Amino acid sequence: MSLIQIGVLGAGTMGTGIAQVAAQSGHSVVLVDVNSEALKKSGDSLQKVLNRLVEKGKMDETQKEQIWDRIQFSSLYEDFKGCGLIIEAIVEKLEVKHEVFKRMEAIVSADCILASNTSSLSIASIGSALQKPERCVGIHFFNPAPLMPLVEVIPAVQTSAETLKKSKDLIDSWKKKSVIVKDTPGFIVNRVARPFYGEALRIYEEGIADFATIDWAMTSIGGFRMGPFTLMDYIGNDVNYTVTETVFEAFYYDPRFKPSFTQKRHKEAGYYGRKSGKGFFDYSENAVPAKANEDPKLGQEIFERILVMLINEAVDAVFLNIASREDVDVAMTNGVNYPKGLLKWADEMGLTVVLEKLETLFEEYGEDRYRPNPLLKRMVKAGQTFY
Repeated sequence: MSLIQIGVLGAGTMGTGIAQVAAQSGHSVVLVDVNSEALKKSGDSLQKVLNRLVEKGKMDETQKEQIWDRIQFSSLYEDFKGCGLIIEAIVEKLEVKHEVFKRMEAIVSADCILASNTSSLSIASIGSALQKPERCVGIHFFNPAPLMPLVEVIPAVQTSAETLKKSKDLIDSWKKKSVIVKDTPGFIVNRVARPFYGEALRIYEEGIADFATIDWAMTSIGGFRMGPFTLMDYIGNDVNYTVTETVFEAFYYDPRFKPSFTQKRHKEAGYYGRKSGKGFFDYSENAVPAKANEDPKLGQEIFERILVMLINEAVDAVFLNIASREDVDVAMTNGVNYPKGLLKWADEMGLTVVLEKLETLFEEYGEDRYRPNPLLKRMVKAGQTFY
């Protein structure tokens, strides 16, 4: 593939990271932001990152200079003129995206691909602002973009097959793991991962275990890198709660995605997590770390309850053709570092066991959130496995 010029709109953390990835892959990059302060900050942070890579021996001075020289920092949309693909990474507001996409389309060539890095908005609605909506596609990186291998590539109903193929090939050439996802709320990762937080909050609200114990169960028994409460504190309860609310609304208030009052109250209290010094845990200087109840039987129950909920959600993504089983597993292991692909995990646990656990929860609570997916039921009946 010939090296086209890449445009990035938005010089925040995400935009800067995407620009770095493209430049490291040999492309000349135009990074545009109308805020000169943001551009300066972006340049400074990129210099720091590149210097660190040299210190660690990941690249030499010459390579560093070459990457730096490939990036043009600009406050002018007109500088996008020669780009073959532009990735927008700005505020998650549809009306703002409509405005900038129209503006970019007026400048670029007829075959330039216009992509959005949105994590929560519909690609179809973003593309609707264009004269040529078939050139619009979702290209969703995970933070930090240079380190996280996963990229979700999302065709809208308007996206042409050619746009999709070119976009996927390009991302693959950047040595990323790309997955193709249907244009639905949360795509793969933010949709399938909801029970990791939601069910953990529910277990806490029922008084089964405290934050520290649930986190201990998921890390020590489940092998997850971070427990749900540590992770929510890391993301920020303000951000995580808002995403939960957005997904809930986008799914026409499906009870599976119902937000939690516990998290809402933490958000309202300003207990955002690490950044505010207090969240589900206390991060102040002299704070005593919360102690978990390391009861193996309780830990196993917590882990299995959250795991079967995650598996049910992964099965649903396959059932509704959101993505292939391979792409669902690749997305969860590379986008949120799960120890195993959820569908592989389901096979290991035994689909019959997964179904029994879900049916027990469904019978006990009578709530739709625990309803086993029809595909899971069919596969158990037919004695099938995912792999």
